[in-house]
Amino acid sequence: MEKNPKNILGTNLQSCCFEPKTGFYRDGYCKTGEEDYGTHVVCAIMTNDFLEFTKSKGNDLSTPKPEWRFPGLKAGDKWCLCILRWLQAEKAGKAPKIVLEATHEKALEYTSLELLKSYEFVN
Repeated sequence: MEKNPKNILGTNLQSCCFEPKTGFYRDGYCKTGEEDYGTHVVCAIMTNDFLEFTKSKGNDLSTPKPEWRFPGLKAGDKWCLCILRWLQAEKAGKAPKIVLEATHEKALEYTSLELLKSYEFVN
């Protein structure tokens, strides 16, 4: 795992969410490493549209799974998404807004900064 991960803006990666605790490593950050085959690098704000979309693709993020200490997500929750699922949702018009400062720079290996910025979540 990286020592000082960067975000897509080139600054230090910020936390995505601690409640529920997100990230491949469940440390609140959208960090990635060799064992993260899904590349969970996009810090997204869940929407009902996206949750329904990802469930239809076989990844149900809204149903709690206590055995995995997973509470189930609802609209408004932040979560580290796989970059390929986010891009798939973007093509389908279902992509959620993202937190740029908490989205890992590895996302730029899959898509442009311009596209990611166009989905910026503004508080």
